[in-house]
Order: sequence, then structure tokens, then C-alpha cells
Amino acid sequence: MSGGIKNHNRDRYERVRKLMWIKCEACGRLVYYKDYKNNNYVCPRCGRAFIMTPKQRFDLLFDDVSYQKFELPKNTDDPLNFMDRISYQDRLAEARADTGTNDAISTADGKVGGINTTVCVMNGDFMMGSMGRAAGDAIVASIEHAIELKNPFVMVTCSGGARMQENILALMQMARTTVAVNRLHENKIPYIVILTDPTFGGVSASFAMLGDVHIAEAGARVGFAGRRVIEQNIHEKLPSNFQTADYLYDHGMVDIVVPRVELKETLERVLRVLTKQPCDAKVIDIKMPKFDAPKKSRDMGKTPEYDRVLMARNENRPHFLDYVNGIVDNWTYLAGDRCFGEDAAMGSGIGCWYGIPAVIIGQEKGRTIETRQQHRFGMPNPEGYRKAQRMMKLAEKFDLPLISLFDTAGAFAGGAAEERGQSQAVAATIAMGLKMRAPYVAVNVGEGGSGGAIAIGTGDRVMMLENAIYSVIAPESCASILWKDNKFKADAATALKLTARDMASLNVIDKIISEPSGGAQADWQTTMEMVAKSVADAISELQEIPVDELPSLRAKKFLSMTRDVEIYQPDRVPEEKQV
Repeated sequence: MSGGIKNHNRDRYERVRKLMWIKCEACGRLVYYKDYKNNNYVCPRCGRAFIMTPKQRFDLLFDDVSYQKFELPKNTDDPLNFMDRISYQDRLAEARADTGTNDAISTADGKVGGINTTVCVMNGDFMMGSMGRAAGDAIVASIEHAIELKNPFVMVTCSGGARMQENILALMQMARTTVAVNRLHENKIPYIVILTDPTFGGVSASFAMLGDVHIAEAGARVGFAGRRVIEQNIHEKLPSNFQTADYLYDHGMVDIVVPRVELKETLERVLRVLTKQPCDAKVIDIKMPKFDAPKKSRDMGKTPEYDRVLMARNENRPHFLDYVNGIVDNWTYLAGDRCFGEDAAMGSGIGCWYGIPAVIIGQEKGRTIETRQQHRFGMPNPEGYRKAQRMMKLAEKFDLPLISLFDTAGAFAGGAAEERGQSQAVAATIAMGLKMRAPYVAVNVGEGGSGGAIAIGTGDRVMMLENAIYSVIAPESCASILWKDNKFKADAATALKLTARDMASLNVIDKIISEPSGGAQADWQTTMEMVAKSVADAISELQEIPVDELPSLRAKKFLSMTRDVEIYQPDRVPEEKQV
């Protein structure tokens, strides 16, 4: 007999063997399939995250397997009668046979952290997750379905871009899906995008980059044009981490980069705040770090006002992230201005402030030499202020209060900052803060330096810690300019009237928050308890006011400021001190 005897047992063995082992495309090693599956389809050897099927994504993100698939619309195939090496119809038939789905989109409703949620998944195994008419129709229908149910909408992207076989009809899906996303935003529905590997082309340049929060899966590659296309077209040498999740984080395009195993927990935390789930006030229990006693300044005791300056700058005072860690539950740090970069000098995120879901921003100075350099001593670049504007819009969309803890010597003064529009960024942040339709509480917790501070200080209620300062210029600089010698900095501090008591007398702030004996730096626990309660009380009061009335009341507050203030004349410096 020609061909010999067929060994059915051998065929069965080969099929089982292929199911037991899988070859990692990144490291090239064979991985036992059970280990690979138990590791959420991430190679346990090199950490490469493989493409997941829609079912695997649903199983990963939903609380249980009781989610319900949403029936998606269908349309005619091959509108252009496209043919390359094989026909488009044959490619579709092959993809459908391989994946068991009609096209690249699958959608389901279920619970994520107990919250009813609609999850839409792009299947990277269906013609590279490319977007054609069927995918566009499915995304639009899924979004309209989420709006009807008032469900948060989670988009899991995985795509090579618009589908070539449908040419301009595929390209138009960029506009069609964006129309649907705009409707999500108009209806104040949370829109969370999970960017997975790969996400490119028309998908990345439309609905994938329009989320309220962008979560990138660790190791994902995301971009418009692929690395190979860029290198071939313009012969540019690209960095090794180009278009990776971490690269996008550093360049301000994504909020969070998380490994696959932490995706569900991160998503739950974000949804809890954006959907304003009830939460108890966190029990504040601070264990202060052990600090070296700061060297006593020889300038201490020159004037009471300059003593306050030195207290406000004390390196052991709690900073933005210290307050967040001590007071806030369900905290998620959100990064990036979506234009240029992530600025660590401007902290931002969402969480529950003493039991109140809120958006929280503030300057972070850092504490060690390394972190001070990383945070630029709390002096933001333009992208830091543009990130603050993004947080203001987030607060407005979801009717969440905005809490600002400002503490900066000023906006960063540098050539690159000027090139990227420092003045415009500060001005636009002030404008956004004044017109924002959400309760806004600002607290000066240290230094309130110039426009860099007021950019995030235009709250409905403005408070100030007892030993904080607020000034148009540092007293040292003022002395150098007006006295021609900065040794008169203590006199300048007195003349500037920059203390919390002065601010209250001038009607610039609404409340002084007392500090414990020895200052905030001596007792973080008491300081945070007082700050937490003062802010929470102010928010509760503001939430009684219709949000549409807040901008006009805020504008009236700042317009009336300085109109009827007695002009204080600083004591003239004696002639013998004028050099």
C-alpha cells in the first residue's frame, strides 16, 4: 500500500505535544503550556506578554465567568472586492476559522470589582486586530450599548492599525469611533483604555488615545508608525526602548504601566473612584521617617517673618506624596500631559480623601538627593501644569472635587521650559481652575512661590498651614533686586508680608490650619489629621452648592480680592543699611 499505514496514536501524540509546549517568540525557549497559562499567558522565563484571546481577557478582567457577551452588528464582506496574493474573502474565512469570531472585536458586560462594566476587546489573532467596517461598527455599537446601560466602558486594544483591504472605508473608522468616544465623554461615562501589545496606526491615532485613563500593559508596544517603517523611511536611529510602554509613560502618553497580573486590581481601583463608590475615611496612622536634625540656620531669629520662611522650607516637612500616603485610600497615580512628558514635580491622581472620592494634585519636592533631582525640587515644567489641567477636566467630567496641595518655590525657570511654553501652561492652568465646574479646595502646605503656586491655587476655598508662606518672589531675590544685597532678605520677608496671618488679613486665604508645636515637620500625624478634616469639611460645604454656580462664585471671590485692602507700607530701611 502506498503511503504506508497511518499511525493514529502517533498523530494524537503530536497534537497533545503541541498543546503541552509553546515556543516564546521573545526568548525562543519552550515553555510548558500549563505554566504559561497559570502565568496569565506571560512567558515565565523572559516576561514577554503574549496576545490573549477575547475570552482570556474577559476571564482576566471580570469578577467571574457570569459575564454576558453582547451581540455585535454584522455587515457585508469585501466591499472593494480586494485581491492581493489571495482574496480578502479567503483571508476573512481563514481568520474566522482560526479564531471562531466574526471579526476583530468582542464585547461583554459583567462586574469588575462589583461595578457593572462593559469591556470591549480587540483580538490580535484576527488579521492582526486590524480595524475595518465590521470592527468600527462593533466599537460604535458597544459604546452606545454602554451609554444606554450607563456602564463604564473599558477598551482593550491590540491592533496593527486600519485594515488595508478596505482602504478608505477602514480609514473612516477613525472618525466614526471618535464620534462614539465623544458621546461617552458627553454622557460622563468613564472610558478606560488598556493598551496591549501591539497597538499601532489608525487605532492608536483614534479611540485608543482618547481615554480618561490610559493603562499600558508592561512590555506593550504602542505607536503610530512602526519602528521598522520609521527607520527605513527616514533612516533615524531609534532608542532601544522606543514605543514601549515605559517609553510612552516617560513621554506623557499613558497614566500607568502595570504587569498583566495587576491589571484587574488597577482597573478596579480606578473604577471605584470614577464611579464614586462609597468608602470609609482612612484611619490616619503615620510613622514618621527618622530624620537627621537639620542644621540650625544662622538666619533664624532675624525677623519672625523670615523664621516662617525657614520653617516653610524645612526639609522634614511632609510633602505631597506624604499627605497622599497618610490620608488617601484607593490611590492611583496618574501620569503625563498626553503631549510631551511626565513631570514628577507635579503629582496627580485619584483616590478617596478621608472617605471622599477626589482628584488630587500638588507639587512634590522629593526628600533624598536622588528624589529631589527627579522631582526638580517641586518646580514643574510646562508638562506638569498641562497635566494639572488634564486632572481639572477629569474632576469636572465626573463631578469629583479637586484637591490641590501646593508647595513650590515657583515654576521651573529654564530654557527648555520656555521653549515648551511655560507662561502659556501656567496661564492656561489658572484659567482652567477658575472656570472648572467642580468643587476646588487648595491648601498651601509649604512654599507658595509666584505663578507656579497660584496656577493650582485658585480654589473655591484656599487654606494655608500656619508656617507656610505665599509670595510673588523669594525674599532673597527681592532683597537682591530692591536692596541690592540679599543679606537684607529678612527685612524683605517682613516687607513682603508673606505669612499665613498676613494672607488672612489681606483676604487672600479663607482659613489658617494650625500646626503642632514645633511645626508640621515635628508631628506629621497631627498635621495630617488637621489637613484631612479641614479639606473634607470644605468639600462637604461646597458639594451643597450646584456645580454650575461654582465658577461664577469663584470668579467673584478672586475679582473682589485686593479691591478694598489697606495698602501696607513696609518700614523704610535705615540709611546706613542701604548700600
